[in-house]
Amino acid sequence: MTAEGFLEGRRLQMARGVMLQCIMGGYPPARFYGCDDGDLALVPDPAQIHRLPWSQQPRALAICDADELTGETSSLSTRGQLKTVIARYAAIGLAPVVATELEFFVFAPNTDSAQPFQPPTGLDGRREDGHSAFSVSSNNGLRPFFREVYECMAAMGLPRDTFMHEMGVSQFEINLLHGDPLLLADQTFLFKHLLKEVALKHGLIVVCMAKPLAHTPGSSMHVHQSIVEIGTGRNVFSDEAGQPSATFRHFIGGQQAGMADFTALFAPNVNSYQRLCHPFASPNNACWSHDNRAAGLRIPASLPFARRVENRLPGADANPYLAIAASLASGLYGIEHQLEPDEPVQGEFQVPDKLSLPCTLHAALERLKRSQLAMELFGKEFIEGYIASKTLELTSFLDEITPWERRVLAAQA
Repeated sequence: MTAEGFLEGRRLQMARGVMLQCIMGGYPPARFYGCDDGDLALVPDPAQIHRLPWSQQPRALAICDADELTGETSSLSTRGQLKTVIARYAAIGLAPVVATELEFFVFAPNTDSAQPFQPPTGLDGRREDGHSAFSVSSNNGLRPFFREVYECMAAMGLPRDTFMHEMGVSQFEINLLHGDPLLLADQTFLFKHLLKEVALKHGLIVVCMAKPLAHTPGSSMHVHQSIVEIGTGRNVFSDEAGQPSATFRHFIGGQQAGMADFTALFAPNVNSYQRLCHPFASPNNACWSHDNRAAGLRIPASLPFARRVENRLPGADANPYLAIAASLASGLYGIEHQLEPDEPVQGEFQVPDKLSLPCTLHAALERLKRSQLAMELFGKEFIEGYIASKTLELTSFLDEITPWERRVLAAQA
């Protein structure tokens, strides 16, 4: 839209079907979004209008809500779904607080998708070999890129906590400061967009796939969650003596109740399950533990005022609005129904069958399809539309024969 049109308050409308567009560009049948495929109104959030500092031509980006023309939030909008979950907490005097940890890879341009990704050539003329995890000098070869990333984050008002080199080859992680869930989802979305745009300026690509390299840790988007009392700001996960509260237990119980049903929301792509089924601290279970990275739900060591639950299932490829909404909705369900969690696990442990999660996209979609909890928390239109869109993507993947199949199976009798 032109700046003039935007400043005049001109309404921008978009077909409802676009909300269910799959990643290849196609659409599920129109019955999933209304056979008329009528319009939605895109309503900009005044707090999320940003000048894009990496663009030579003056440009701005406005994050919008997708609303029905009657004014209600569209059930197909993942941002709208998150706002609904936050409102449900507010109705009982509570406010969730979240933080996201986003991992990503920085690669050289990959013009042939049949070839593996490669780390970029750094200023020292070499490609990283994978021995730089947590090194203070690990990104020296990418310093100009990261310098502009930091500058653009500051220009767009994206505060960061820590930034580090992760376990993978040319893999990095940023921790965003904790705060309002909608704000953190917006910031996570903006940061991913910023990363990709700045990378292109530097002759690089940033990849937020869950598992872009074989035999290498994947990329997650861990979600840290706590709940505070509106008005006092007190963390309701701790009681007056500083001990874990009943609300804390019930929240974990809800997380456990929802993780298998919502796996397709946390792990939305075929590639997501490469990360979960070849785990390097990427647990595919609904166990919970005190400070054990093998559990899907980890309770980091902290003081009582900072007690929180870390959901380690979402990948870097997850939609931040939907992943946060699904996780918080599960926790609220546990609070409302006073669900008790299983016993915590420690050390090496065997995952009970009831706490194991789907390990393929097909299995996750089938679980979501049968989930009454999903229908209750997100509504029939959204869940059925999401499944329809993801089924198109899965079918497209299965329509291709992979290099592994040609290499290994062609010679068999």
